[in-house]
Amino acid sequence: MYYNQDDYSIYYEKYGQKEKTILILPGWGDTRKTFAYLISKLQENFTIYIIDYPGFGNSPFPEKDLTIYDYTNIIRSFMYEKEITNPIIIAHSFGGRIATLLAGYYKEKIDKLILIDTAGIKRRKKFKVWIKELTYKLLKKFKKILPPSQKEKYHKKLLQIFGSRDYTALPNNMNKTFQNIIKEDLKYYLPYIDVETLILWGEKDNDTPLKDGKLIQKKIKDSALIIYPKATHYSYLEQPNLTYKIIESFILTNRDY
Repeated sequence: MYYNQDDYSIYYEKYGQKEKTILILPGWGDTRKTFAYLISKLQENFTIYIIDYPGFGNSPFPEKDLTIYDYTNIIRSFMYEKEITNPIIIAHSFGGRIATLLAGYYKEKIDKLILIDTAGIKRRKKFKVWIKELTYKLLKKFKKILPPSQKEKYHKKLLQIFGSRDYTALPNNMNKTFQNIIKEDLKYYLPYIDVETLILWGEKDNDTPLKDGKLIQKKIKDSALIIYPKATHYSYLEQPNLTYKIIESFILTNRDY
């Protein structure tokens, strides 16, 4: 199914028919498919919505650059259109950026919040990273003196060497959007989140390190952190049944759904 709003055409799927709603916000580059197991277990007791973000899955990317606030407002519009009020939100990685803004900046009414290996904490660059970026910028200048037939090939080679995995995997029209998103430091909004929050984190997460999870738990007053030993950035996929049992226990505590 598609939800159309302004310049966006957003693919989404709906599962279950119960009164209480769960909204799932996947990670960057992921789609609704990565949450198939969790959905299969939760749909008996909840109505579940999950979307493909613009540029991923079945949702086309618009002809303009986006920011994290644009993505968040797309979700807000979707929630209003579908009359999703006071939902439980499950968010992984990039989805956690959106959830942070929904709860901490826009102050949307949310019943419970589950953050999994969440992104959004901007860290001070290590010296070797700073050197790598400087080298890339210097080498990029040589592109101007190359013949037109060689410029694109040269640029692609630089990206292969210096670009991050997420960045190099994107089509060219999404590169600026990616840059817009990662430059935003969202930790300033965390203290304004007044929703009961469960934080799940992989001990060996190299994309969003465990220290980010500990910082998020410290900043959000009503929160708890559960660490998965030896798990990585995709802890919920590496431990699907454990994740389901933890989430089920959390969302059903003191509730009559």
